[in-house]
Amino acid sequence: MQLTRRELLRSLAAVDLVRPSLLVAGGQAGQDAPGPTRVKIDAEHVIARVNPMIFGQFIEHLGRCIYGGIYEEGSPLSDAKGYRRDVLEAVRRLKPPVLRWPGGNFVSSYHWEDGVGPKERRPRRFDTAWFAEESNRFGTNEFIEYCRMIGAAPYLCINLGTGTIEEAANWVEYCNGTTDTHYANLRRKHGYEQPHGVKIWGLGNEIYGPWQAGHKSPEEYAKIALEAAKMMKWVDPSIQLIACGASDPKWNEAILEVLGPVADWVSVHLYVGGDDYYELLATIRQAESLLRVTDGVIEGVMSRMRRPAAYEIPLPNKRIEIAFDEWNVWYRKRDGRNRAVKNKLEEPYNVRDALWVASMIHLFQRWGDKVTMANMAQMVNVIAPIMTSEKGLYLQPIFFPLELYRAESGDRVLHTLADGPGFESKQHGKVPYLDVCATRDERGRLSIGVVNRHKDQALAAEFEIAGTRPASQGTVFSINGPSPESTNSLAEPGVVKLDKREQGGFGDRFKLAFPAHSVTLLRVMS
Repeated sequence: MQLTRRELLRSLAAVDLVRPSLLVAGGQAGQDAPGPTRVKIDAEHVIARVNPMIFGQFIEHLGRCIYGGIYEEGSPLSDAKGYRRDVLEAVRRLKPPVLRWPGGNFVSSYHWEDGVGPKERRPRRFDTAWFAEESNRFGTNEFIEYCRMIGAAPYLCINLGTGTIEEAANWVEYCNGTTDTHYANLRRKHGYEQPHGVKIWGLGNEIYGPWQAGHKSPEEYAKIALEAAKMMKWVDPSIQLIACGASDPKWNEAILEVLGPVADWVSVHLYVGGDDYYELLATIRQAESLLRVTDGVIEGVMSRMRRPAAYEIPLPNKRIEIAFDEWNVWYRKRDGRNRAVKNKLEEPYNVRDALWVASMIHLFQRWGDKVTMANMAQMVNVIAPIMTSEKGLYLQPIFFPLELYRAESGDRVLHTLADGPGFESKQHGKVPYLDVCATRDERGRLSIGVVNRHKDQALAAEFEIAGTRPASQGTVFSINGPSPESTNSLAEPGVVKLDKREQGGFGDRFKLAFPAHSVTLLRVMS
């Protein structure tokens, strides 16, 4: 059923979703507005269960992520231990269920014993990953304390670049040991009688890359990673391990043939960027392709996996899953004169980037049975949703979809069909303007996320919901700004924000229109 122009205007007015600037003279929608998208949602057909760990975060010793970010000793904004109180409050709004540390590239030359014990005795090191000085004042115990303050599970990544398998096993003992042995006692000596209970461990970072200290071939990496895994699990059999995957399926196949019996996850990373509005948003297809190829490798390896009897390591009782443990927009020209950003670490994000982040969350939700962890890189200052100064902080546009979907999404992804107009990407083909993903929870709360990727036009959607009858009253959450290029700053922190309002007009059939370049989440009870 097509919406007439009069019906479209009535829908826009009813939900107050469109700003006056989106209407032409006479109060009618733009003449070239594409037709409506037809959306069918089956509330009884669950296609995936969402693991909340897809809302994870990542911190690394890079730029001002840690020092001057979450941790700033001597600042009036910090507590007695050096943790920034304002950053802590903002991070708690994100409610990250898991936090990855210490890298990233940094970990491939990081030795964890440098970062424990009395701070005045910790050595200063040259960081070969980022050509910086590392004070080691933030180490394992500071990280664990921070995880506890924000309610996140710690995810530690071991050094398989310049580190040893014994060093990795010792780190597990330091964190989790309960015996009367050296590293468990060293933790007690440092003031932590009870074990930290770190269950998630990464077997190195991006070892496939020549930019990595200790870069290895897949065969070299798989061999040392298996030996490290063996020793680590001998210390604590309950830990879960993440194999260092790549975008190259040949690498993934080679390492999983060896690590399949010990790996709970294989990792993938993706960074995208560019000045073209639509081409950037189309890279969601690139992320989807990466998942599809990685999943195919996992299926193939799992079908022929056998236990290596010599290692006495039990096969996992479930399928190897995917940890998308680094993802974000990065490296983009910004000042309008075709010059690169001066500080490529402190990326200035805009409304367009918020649309991309919301689209990635939709992707993770649809792949919820296979993508069971994701970690945005990174949490503070470095390509981050939270930016600080000596005087305070502000929230970038990408903060708000992370906060919104974490708080309002359900854990069951519903079968959703959306048929409507789209745009043609030079690199990725046709991409729909409206990206729709529906979830529900055990309380009967139905949440429908809608990303309108159209740069200039409000777009309408006609919804048909089967399997339940949603209430007529609901809540509308929206993220937008005056233009796709709108950003926040210390001087103007509220240009892009999350709005919330109660609204009527829902049910098993309803029509809504969504503003140009916007993220909207509809929440109703069913």
